[in-house]
Amino acid sequence: MCKPDPDLLETRVRQALVGSDTTLVTIEPAATGSRRRRLWELDSHAHCPVVGVCLPIAALRRLADKVLGGRALADDYELHCGVIAECKLRTPMAEAVQRELDRRGLLALRQSAGAKTTEALAAWWDNASQGKDLAAAFWATLTHARCTPALQHRVLGEVHMLQHQVGMARRVDLQRFEALADENGALSRELAAAQARNTRQADEHARRCDQLQTEVMQMRAQLIGRDTAVATLQDDLQSLRAAAPGLKSRIEQAREIGRLLERNQALQRGLQQSQEESERLRRRADERGTERGTELRTQAQTQATEAGAPGSETPARLDDKAVLCVGGRPASVPVYRQLIEGTGGHFLHHDGGDEDNPARLDALVAAADLVICQTGCISHDAYWRVKDQCKRSGKRCVFVENPSGTGLKRALQTLVPAAA
Repeated sequence: MCKPDPDLLETRVRQALVGSDTTLVTIEPAATGSRRRRLWELDSHAHCPVVGVCLPIAALRRLADKVLGGRALADDYELHCGVIAECKLRTPMAEAVQRELDRRGLLALRQSAGAKTTEALAAWWDNASQGKDLAAAFWATLTHARCTPALQHRVLGEVHMLQHQVGMARRVDLQRFEALADENGALSRELAAAQARNTRQADEHARRCDQLQTEVMQMRAQLIGRDTAVATLQDDLQSLRAAAPGLKSRIEQAREIGRLLERNQALQRGLQQSQEESERLRRRADERGTERGTELRTQAQTQATEAGAPGSETPARLDDKAVLCVGGRPASVPVYRQLIEGTGGHFLHHDGGDEDNPARLDALVAAADLVICQTGCISHDAYWRVKDQCKRSGKRCVFVENPSGTGLKRALQTLVPAAA
């Protein structure tokens, strides 16, 4: 029979006393000895955080499959509870978990071995718990020979609260993960659309390149054909030149003849234009001579009238002739109307472009038999309109510089004999 372990006996006695109704004062472990506690020697409430924190569920399932010699069918929670129950006693599962935890926390176990007092162990825990390997520090602290119940209670409490924080952080991370997953899905869809667009553009670019390459080949073929045709024509030209030695001079003569013909045609056209212009000038000169003769006869008649009846201002009868008076002061228009209608004529009036429409002047001139234009009070446009239309239509027109009743009577005396 093997000798009982004193530390194991002490632990079991302490557990038995804690479970009884007797009030127990916490017994600190012996100050001597360096033997680490085993997993099944820890308090029952420490097994859950040790197994949950120090062993990932995947590693725990591998250990269970190895110890059981098969595959554990329990879910994660049932597997966790079953391993905790096995770790309360020294069972093959507890020993396998012990070896796995020692292997995982080997470095932390060596570092914690330097702590010879509970205070040193607590300080080491404070420092190691801030590092990356919290599980190894947790396992090394709980199984250390100098870990008192008070330190164990403190370490378990810190890990317990840390688990709450980790759970909250995990939920936050899960939410962030879901948001990132949604964003990743949207980005994946956008990436797929962009890739599809790139594929279409690449296909379009390749198609365009093929088309351009085809066009280049066609252009090269056309260029080769053109060069071939040019070479053939050059050969034909050389053959023609060799067959007809004087061909070049005859071609130049034909070109010179063509230039001379074009020049002759240009000269004939210029001559014809000159003849037409000369004919127009002759007709214009004849018209001006006729107009000048008419004016001279009119002046002679006027002089004869003035000489035969000096001081007479009585106008002759108009015999229903339409007389157009262009210009004149607005106050004198009634006097003009009375004078013309009193001699048997029809009075027409246009203000000379101040208020009446200038285009209406052409119609009035066309309707009138006689035209009296008072040049002192009409516009230049009206003056030239009256003069041009009377000249083209052959109507009598008298230009009066000073608009007055006397001037109108004299103009009528000038017009009526000619009209008659």
